[in-house]
Amino acid sequence: MLRASWNRPGDGHLSDDLDPLDRGPQDACGVFGVWAPGEDVAKLTYFGLYALQHRGQESAGIAVSNGRQILVYKDMGLVSQVFDETTLASLKGHVAIGHCRYSTTGSSIWKNAQPTFRPTADGSIALGHNGNLINTHELGGLVSRLPSASDELDIHARDLETSTNDTGLVTALLAHHPDTSLEQRALEVLTQLRGAFCFVWMNEDTLYAARDPQGIRPLVLGRLERGWVVASEDAALATIGASVVREVEPGEMVVIDENGLRSHRFAEPQQKGCVFEYVYLARPDATISGRSVHEARVEMGRRLAREFPVDADLVMPVPESGTPAAAGYAEESGIPFGQGFVKNAYVGRTFIQPSQSLRQLGIRLKLNALEHMIRGKRIVVVDDSIVRGNTQRAQVRMLREAGALEVHVRISSPPVKWPCFYGIDFATRAELIANGLDVDEIAASVGADTLGYISLDGMVQATGQPEERLCRACFTGEYPIPLPDEKLLGKHLLESSLTTEALPVLNNP
Repeated sequence: MLRASWNRPGDGHLSDDLDPLDRGPQDACGVFGVWAPGEDVAKLTYFGLYALQHRGQESAGIAVSNGRQILVYKDMGLVSQVFDETTLASLKGHVAIGHCRYSTTGSSIWKNAQPTFRPTADGSIALGHNGNLINTHELGGLVSRLPSASDELDIHARDLETSTNDTGLVTALLAHHPDTSLEQRALEVLTQLRGAFCFVWMNEDTLYAARDPQGIRPLVLGRLERGWVVASEDAALATIGASVVREVEPGEMVVIDENGLRSHRFAEPQQKGCVFEYVYLARPDATISGRSVHEARVEMGRRLAREFPVDADLVMPVPESGTPAAAGYAEESGIPFGQGFVKNAYVGRTFIQPSQSLRQLGIRLKLNALEHMIRGKRIVVVDDSIVRGNTQRAQVRMLREAGALEVHVRISSPPVKWPCFYGIDFATRAELIANGLDVDEIAASVGADTLGYISLDGMVQATGQPEERLCRACFTGEYPIPLPDEKLLGKHLLESSLTTEALPVLNNP
């Protein structure tokens, strides 16, 4: 059963940054699941999603089962906008999953919000996905060949939303298991998927989770006193008072029900964790593969200082993403650390779009310079990445207007030259500034006196992970999972192929 808050007042158009023409690297999604009889699983999921809000701000949803039926509630907006006390009180049960989305396949519209929901021959399924599949076209063909409801089953389900994303395709494939259990069907379907995926899904009485064989996106398993939890990052477990048990292994599916937890290996692990999780995506208080993300970022700053030293008076971060690396740079260089920018805490990723005249003010709605900290000083400003360069150009201009004598930009990741097909929405390759300009030309373009990017080896060593266990494709162009033909990739692949047709989904009359 699906519900949406159609009349909930919003705060204007959804946007992932102040200027949609200058988006930085965007996250994929956050997923959360809990099996805990006797607990308020809807509120646990709400607070878990709140802790994962940084991974996706376009939509949010929660599915809860009471053992007889699954109720899904989702809408566009932030977790705090979608849910309130009344809504959460109506979501009663012992098993729940939750999702906060940034769209990497399919438009940012309500029907693509998650969890997805589908009836089956003996119940129903709800599913949430973090990552991005690269064989979506192939999966669409498999779904189109499934028997329709009129061919096999007489389920008088209400008309469901027809999503145009890879998650909807996986849900449709899982829903078709007339001669076997959902557990066995999942082991079949998971072997047919290519790309990055961390799934949480459920039927009326069981919680499932799975991670792709490369382990590109993080997924962690936790324990409550009376249940189990899975989440994209361990910070979400700490938020709800769950203890960390371990990471879900690459190529592993876990199943949790009244009989406890059991694990299946559906593929041999070929570890290729996303290095950008350490650079930017994950919360700084997360731990991935045994390495503190905060400590990795501080170490990136230390290495950056050794690789690109400069005489300066102040090291300052671009809040909040550059703060740990800036602290590391200051520590290693001996240059004082200070805050040169003040961030407006109330400018998030959803707000009313500014007019063109306001947009020309650049990032001033989001950041303001502390003139008394900057005037007359040589500044080192540290950030995590440069995508198009517009944001850095505006920041440098602001620092000069505040009286900086020199502005030296330091970046805690190498130049981003390639798009990601595994769940990060970078700009297209043609739009990435590092593709058309060398480092000196980029420095001149953004107005910096000098520019230094950390080396690839320096970034990798800071993560504490072996190079061969990391995906570095956005920096090197070496993709660990072979990509299909370019025409079979793209955020709007399904929408362009379907045009006015509805996505063929089992039991969606």
